Amino acid sequence: MLTPAQVTARVDDFYNRLHSLRAKFAEHYEGPGVDRIERGVLTLAKPGRMRWDYEQPPGKVFLIDGHDAYFYSPGSGDAQRVPIKKLDDLRTPLRFLLGKTRLSRELDGLTVAEVNGTYRLRGVPHVAVSSNGSSQVTGITLDVTAAGEIQRIAATQADGTTMTFTFTDLDKDPPVPEAAFHFTAPPGVKIVDGMETQ
Repeated sequence: MLTPAQVTARVDDFYNRLHSLRAKFAEHYEGPGVDRIERGVLTLAKPGRMRWDYEQPPGKVFLIDGHDAYFYSPGSGDAQRVPIKKLDDLRTPLRFLLGKTRLSRELDGLTVAEVNGTYRLRGVPHVAVSSNGSSQVTGITLDVTAAGEIQRIAATQADGTTMTFTFTDLDKDPPVPEAAFHFTAPPGVKIVDGMETQ
């Protein structure tokens, strides 16, 4: 049985070797009166960029360009832009994969268990403070292969809301054009600053 330190070291090694990554994702959101699953493709590129292109529902986009985050959902007249430092969103725990990864610095109180042939890491985000100064994400669970690849990540908020991402069809170091991380609002859609994503 590996220790938490050994598992986190494998995760660090796996992601530190990558320059970019693409994977299919399923996002399961559970909260008061809400239980939905959405799907799409996640693209990551260093330094500090990510793009979530949703196929279900089609047209929804969540993008981090390294400085700001953008969120757009079809049918909305606005696209939201939020500085990363003020971002309060359950997708953001994956940001630790975008730089020089040191998972042990991101999560405190790490524990590990073997579950269905993978290692399940649990911890509390080292920085779990929202833009209003209160605790936001209260727990992170990662299912990791022996090679250090994250197959599943679940984040829990203080209000009991959970968001779980499952990743498949991982493509390591695919070519990713710079333009993939430039947000362009659809015609008739205005970009609104300073709003938190939902």
